Amino acid sequence: METDSKFSKEIFIPGDIQNEIIGVYDANITKIEKNLDVEFSSHNGVNIFSGDEKNVKAACEVIDELIELRRGGQEISEQSVNYALSVVNNHSDIKISNLNSQVICHTVNGKIVAPKTLGQKNYVDNIKNKMITFGVGPAGTGKTYLAMAMAIEAFKKDEVMRIILTRPAIEAGEKLGFLPGDLQSKVDPYLRPLYDALYQIMGAEQYQKNVEKGLIEVAPLAYMRGRTLDNSFIILDEAQNTTPAQMKMFLTRIGFGSKVVVTGDLSQKDLPDGAISGLDNSLKILKNIDEIGVSFLTAVDVVRHPLVQKIVKAYEKHEERLTKKKTNYKTQKYSK
Repeated sequence: METDSKFSKEIFIPGDIQNEIIGVYDANITKIEKNLDVEFSSHNGVNIFSGDEKNVKAACEVIDELIELRRGGQEISEQSVNYALSVVNNHSDIKISNLNSQVICHTVNGKIVAPKTLGQKNYVDNIKNKMITFGVGPAGTGKTYLAMAMAIEAFKKDEVMRIILTRPAIEAGEKLGFLPGDLQSKVDPYLRPLYDALYQIMGAEQYQKNVEKGLIEVAPLAYMRGRTLDNSFIILDEAQNTTPAQMKMFLTRIGFGSKVVVTGDLSQKDLPDGAISGLDNSLKILKNIDEIGVSFLTAVDVVRHPLVQKIVKAYEKHEERLTKKKTNYKTQKYSK
């Protein structure tokens, strides 16, 4: 039952983007209504939010942010709405519409490549300003894709002479020896995510031309041994699967005029039980070096399907419970 104390506020949504802001079958508006406990009505082009004053103002702020994002060329997805809600709910003074000024490049299809969360913006800023950047976080946070976009843009601007992309050839317990074909055929499946990003941003034809000229190289980490990499943009992906020795070998290959991005997810190690991750080890050893930037991305920065964000959060909670159990067990054991 409505009362006189209910607060209402009109919100302007430009007609040309109103359908995108409201969402298919009002999905975006429904999400805002449920999350902020407000009601939305639209009659004759007049859009009104009603409810508690604080919540209504928050809902209007979310809409304003989405409008600015769309005006900046970004698509309005469920992830955009979720992120706008999380920022507003956390009473952040930072506007997510500021992300519009961080367009990195466009794909061959004209789609904008830009950070979609504040965590991703920090990551991109580190890549711009630091010689070496570590991007650490769960799947779907854009670690590899954004690094690839930055590499291609630097290459196009002649800031580097070549792009080198590498991964340790170990995934989910699989062994290369059991795969068919020659060595290149064996390692190609492990490097497929890197190829996919290159094709989307650069185009398959342009990519092939640059590969033939030796300007783009995609190779397993073992191929880096004994080399010095000057004037290159180097990306080491899936770094949680390196050993400390491999990570040291890789980081000491870096030459003059190069930029390096190391990405990984510490929750998805495929190393043998008890083995130390080179990524984990390097983060501890190198944490006090100013020229090295570290960006920790979280479930909030996941830009895939919203279900992926929920899955990541569920796993994080599960791992926290396991860690707590182990700590309690050790405490009880040694207190006896």
